Amino acid sequence: MIRVAIGGPRGKMGQEAVHTVMKNENMELVAVLDHKEIGESLSESPEFPASYDVPVFLDLESLIFTIKPDVFVDLTTPHQVFEHTTMCLQHGVRPVIGTTGFTDEQLQYCTTLAKNKDLGCIIAPNFAIGAVLMMKFASLAAAYFPDVEIIEMHHDQKLDAPSGTAYKTAQMIAEVRPTHKQGHVEEKETLPGARGASYDGIQIHSVRLPGLIAHQQVLFGGDGQLFTLRHDSFNRQSFMSGISFSINQVMDLKELIYGLENIL
Repeated sequence: MIRVAIGGPRGKMGQEAVHTVMKNENMELVAVLDHKEIGESLSESPEFPASYDVPVFLDLESLIFTIKPDVFVDLTTPHQVFEHTTMCLQHGVRPVIGTTGFTDEQLQYCTTLAKNKDLGCIIAPNFAIGAVLMMKFASLAAAYFPDVEIIEMHHDQKLDAPSGTAYKTAQMIAEVRPTHKQGHVEEKETLPGARGASYDGIQIHSVRLPGLIAHQQVLFGGDGQLFTLRHDSFNRQSFMSGISFSINQVMDLKELIYGLENIL
């Protein structure tokens, strides 16, 4: 039985993750981490049934020392994720991170820490299997279509832009695509930001609107043709199979894995 703790249980992703772990016969939800005092147990929160008698902590270090979970699933915010990841690794807890916001330097630090601790860690910009396949297919297509732009669309409560999925997609494409600036050599923005953000010459456009969940298009342009890859998550249940998969997989890892495509 895998002892699982979840950070951010009252968020939309967090609620789905709580229900998923509670229903999984191979897992036990042993604690949750919340930023707000909601009572001593999840059962006191109106978002959950009275049968969810799971202790609530406001401090991750206290949770770790009191409960000693095997895995901590972080679904909190980009502002907290680096601190949570390092604290887990330092104290022998395997992090499964579904919150984006790492800098390249922070990612490298966590990679080294996990290796030194001989401990598994998964950082997944996207838990939806379809999104992971989209990223992998994009890296394959980029070898043949070097001119590419990314449009990612999310709900208007998302804190970071571009999304972790778009950023990871651009990284994977950049590994196989010759660096070059796209568009006309004399192109000028009459409104700053009109061409989006640039990663290694790849333009990334972020859309934030109510009603959206998580959507991405990768557009490849060639002579006389357009090749488009697209993935849509219509609800947060689409991420749960990836979370369950990651919790099981991280128990056998002894290093940090960035992106589910590396262990599928």
